[in-house]
Amino acid sequence: MNKDLTTGQPSGVLWRFCLPLFASIIFQQLYNIADSLVAGKFIGESALAAVGNSYEITLIFIAFAFGCNMGCSVVVSQLFGARDLGKMKTAVSTAMIFTGALCVALMAAGLAMNERLLRLIRTPEEILADSALYLRIYLLGLPFMFFYNIATGIFTALGDSKTPFYFLAASSTANIFMDILFVTAFRMGVAGVAWATFLCQGVSCILAVWNVFRRLREIPADKADAPVWSSFLLRRIVMIAVPSTLQQSFISVGNMIIQGVINGFGAGTIAGYSASVKLNNLVVTSFTTLGNGVSSFTAQNIGARRNDRVRDGWKAGLKMVWLLCIPLTLLYFFCGNTLLKLFMDAPSETAMRTGLQFLRILSPFYFVIATKLVTDGVLRGAGRMKEFMAATFTDLILRVVLALLLSKTELGATGIWCAWPIGWIVSTVMSLLFFRRFIRRGHAGDSIASEDP
Repeated sequence: MNKDLTTGQPSGVLWRFCLPLFASIIFQQLYNIADSLVAGKFIGESALAAVGNSYEITLIFIAFAFGCNMGCSVVVSQLFGARDLGKMKTAVSTAMIFTGALCVALMAAGLAMNERLLRLIRTPEEILADSALYLRIYLLGLPFMFFYNIATGIFTALGDSKTPFYFLAASSTANIFMDILFVTAFRMGVAGVAWATFLCQGVSCILAVWNVFRRLREIPADKADAPVWSSFLLRRIVMIAVPSTLQQSFISVGNMIIQGVINGFGAGTIAGYSASVKLNNLVVTSFTTLGNGVSSFTAQNIGARRNDRVRDGWKAGLKMVWLLCIPLTLLYFFCGNTLLKLFMDAPSETAMRTGLQFLRILSPFYFVIATKLVTDGVLRGAGRMKEFMAATFTDLILRVVLALLLSKTELGATGIWCAWPIGWIVSTVMSLLFFRRFIRRGHAGDSIASEDP
């Protein structure tokens, strides 16, 4: 069901809208967590290292899918908030066509450069073959990931956060059982976890896209007002998508550089990091998704000229993520040992020590990164992409540079983990300053609803 986010108490509206988004991202993360868990438990520590190592490269492609999601979602949200339904439908079809072309190009490039990318991050020879195999199968499923992201972006733009949750809950649960089936019964090894993800994401994507088109047919709009393609709307989508993609891409490249540094410490450190970073990504991605919900709330209200609701939405978003931070921080800090053992069967001492250090250094700073991601959600929803990128790139540059420098000191691998909190703190301060300036100056001219192609 489509939901108007421009009416009602902002805190209540945002809570009802974002909670299904949060549940959805939990199930979304189960895809990668299930792969790592099954690989580590049923195949071995080397398989866990191979899947985790490949994951850093897959984040580059996820970055492009995320950018397409955000570009489409923000533009569609503003048009839906302004009730410009014809132009809104055109934005959807334009985004679909553009995404299809981009996906084909990325898939071809990824398959051609598969092993070279893995060697670029200094993948150890003992896990190179499995890493390349996992990555190759993953790349074949890129169309499913891209179009699913577009579909969820459209649903959230229309104020519907429940439909994507239903698809993800079913497909992610199925993925766990498929992983175990392919690995234990069919003895497919690392390829088994990759093909299980491929199949489950494919079903989820097809159902999501079908429901998007069914939903759009129910929205009244004159066909003359809703052409299939608009270069004007593509430019608006790209204006949001490119910075969002660059943000995620540079983060992915930075993670690849950091992964290369980590790979120099051996398979035990790689395995420990692979397990702990999955747990960390679950938290950070959850906060990012709630920030995306704030983006949709902001965009709809700016489109409807309800600018007074933006600050209230930001405050409600902060309360939401801070409430989530409390149990997650306590869980990771005090129960990290138990959580890490979910991924590794008879882990080495090095792997466990690495994973625990990572979680205990980062988890107390979840309140900081949560604040940044909600604040970024407002900036992105309002189309303030320069400020958004400045804060994000500062975080990335600090983390990469400090990881490179501190890893060469007596701290060793521990120095790499210390780079995260420093980058988070500095970039959060920047995001808050940009948000404060944005609120003080007002929001005039942020909506595209009144603009003509």
